[in-house]
Formats: sequence, C-alpha cells, structure tokens
Amino acid sequence: MTTSTYQEQVYTLVKMIPRGEVASYGMIASLLPGVTARMVGYAMAASVNEPDLPWHRVINSQGKMSIPGGTERQVAKLLDDGVSLTKSNRVSFKIYRWNGPSQDWLEQNSVEIADFMTIKAGWP
Repeated sequence: MTTSTYQEQVYTLVKMIPRGEVASYGMIASLLPGVTARMVGYAMAASVNEPDLPWHRVINSQGKMSIPGGTERQVAKLLDDGVSLTKSNRVSFKIYRWNGPSQDWLEQNSVEIADFMTIKAGWP
C-alpha cells in the first residue's frame, strides 16, 4: 500500500463522518488493512488545511485532540459541528461516536457485516 493510497483511503472514510460525530484514529485504522492509528494521525496532520476534509472530526481514543498546534482550531470546528466538550476538552464517544462507513463502502471494500460488527465492538 503506497502512502498516497493509504491517505486517500483514510480521507474517503473521514469524509463519511457527519457533522456532530467523531471517530478516533484507531477507528479509522481498524477499517483499513495494514493501516495503524499512527498512520491515520500522520494523514490527518497533513490535511489540516484541506477545506473539503473534516479532519477535525478525528480525535484520539481518549476523546482528546492530538493535532500539534491545532487544538484550539479543532475545538472551535467541533463546537461549530454541535459537538460539546467536557471541561478538560474531551469528547464523549458515548454521545458523539461515528457509527461507521456506509453500507456501500463496506460492500465495495468486501467487508462482511459480521466482520464490521466485530471491528466496531473494539471501538471506544
């Protein structure tokens, strides 16, 4: 998997996260064979100036922002999306967790529903 290919796959998934929901780096990585949460983090850090990519909807598994130097901007964008944060600037996955990619994406990527449900069970 080339760098651009993995980044394109990450960006395709991130574009599916609707306003008012968030995903963790690990959630995105769990859907892409051979991709780690760290790789998703690198892709997100490289995309903060992409106007059509909701990079701010991807956070760490503790519900915190991890983009170096971009926390204030990310918080502002999340608040704009209707996502509330705790006093310690955390997002509750119980409230705002993304439900995952579309059925079409799962089918196009040969992910069986049973496999997806197993993957999703490991999400925060």
